[in-house]
Amino acid sequence: MTLLVLGLVVPTLNGLGTTEGQLWEAIRRLGPKVLVYTMSFMTLGIFWLGQGTQLGQLGRSNRHFVWIHLVFLFAVTMVPFSTLLLGSYYWLRVALIEYWLNIVLLGAALLAGLEYGLRAHLFREEETHELATLMRGRILIAQSLYAVATLLCVILPTWVSISLIILIQVNYVLAPRIPILGRF
Repeated sequence: MTLLVLGLVVPTLNGLGTTEGQLWEAIRRLGPKVLVYTMSFMTLGIFWLGQGTQLGQLGRSNRHFVWIHLVFLFAVTMVPFSTLLLGSYYWLRVALIEYWLNIVLLGAALLAGLEYGLRAHLFREEETHELATLMRGRILIAQSLYAVATLLCVILPTWVSISLIILIQVNYVLAPRIPILGRF
């Protein structure tokens, strides 16, 4: 997650001849990159919690499960690139779709780990079914919401999709208790 900050480059100005106003303007221009950096930090935090929950339920592991989680980590290593691309070209659909595809890969790898772990009986038995249902639901609902938000960029400006993605992320970060959704 700390590598994300490398996409936030200190503005280059005229050195000693730089005014306060010029520096403030240069910092203001960093706004989209800071916003996407924050989005990516939340995304990785959400997935880190999901992976931690999954790994915390393991009774044992095996080589296949570890390789699935290495694919997950591969997707994590792609987030700085996706972040920099979207931060630099936030108005272009291709940048947004590439960012979303990175989120899809993260979710798919986490779901694959869950499903494999269940089939291989790697998780502790107590409450496995209930917890698996909850984890699967969170992954699938989040991925569906991300997909809808991203696909809206086909008919609406990309800032609408980015705003919706931020709202989805804030929801998962705060995890409000909504009785109808049966959250713990």
